[in-house]
Amino acid sequence: MQISGNIKDSYSSQYDEKSVKWRNTGARYKALNIVELSKSIQFRNVLEVGAGEGSILNWLSQCNFCEDMNCIEISESGIELIKSKNIKNLNDVLLFDGYQIPYPDDHFDLVICSHVLEHVEYERILLREIKRVSKYQIFEVPIDFSFYVDRKLTHFLSYGHINIYTPSLFRFLLKSENFEVKKDINYLYDEEVLKLTFGKKNSAYYITKIKHAILGMVPYLRGIKPSSYAVLTEKTNKQLSIF
Repeated sequence: MQISGNIKDSYSSQYDEKSVKWRNTGARYKALNIVELSKSIQFRNVLEVGAGEGSILNWLSQCNFCEDMNCIEISESGIELIKSKNIKNLNDVLLFDGYQIPYPDDHFDLVICSHVLEHVEYERILLREIKRVSKYQIFEVPIDFSFYVDRKLTHFLSYGHINIYTPSLFRFLLKSENFEVKKDINYLYDEEVLKLTFGKKNSAYYITKIKHAILGMVPYLRGIKPSSYAVLTEKTNKQLSIF
């Protein structure tokens, strides 16, 4: 299985210095979710699948998350930026084809895959590879769903989002691939991220703030429509089975 050529070309030059501040700010909160979810497990080595330009790894390194960190990424520009950061405890920095993870079975205690699967054409194939090489997994995806999401197709494609999830739909995907869900986090984007995403004078910023205030008051709604969903899973030896 290979990534479509036009999609591969789009990601090859995706990362540049212009978006560093926005990516680095968002990565801090993603790293905090990873730290929180991983508190209940033991791990000696870590692989990040789809490491982008390395911001999450950089934050994790600063808090001494793991002494043996590794990453794979499909974008040449991302690989260059990762290497330029000289991240402490980061060993392998490898370019991969988007689906075949170049490590043997059960090689890693923990795989991190944060804000990647919404971009992947055949996410079940990548999920099976992640499951093959790891014992535990931490996934995070944005929750873009709305009842009129099809009207915003151009908007989401401009971010490269070709898969849309809710927390329950994402859990369904993971459970159907026989990952065991251990712990999860529904969270709303921090004020700092909203300002960088929308700009404080933009009406979308204020609309989002109002939405977050309502969701914050009603925990049930927050569990249905947070900004993002992070989950810790454990590998099982079962495979997809129907009928």
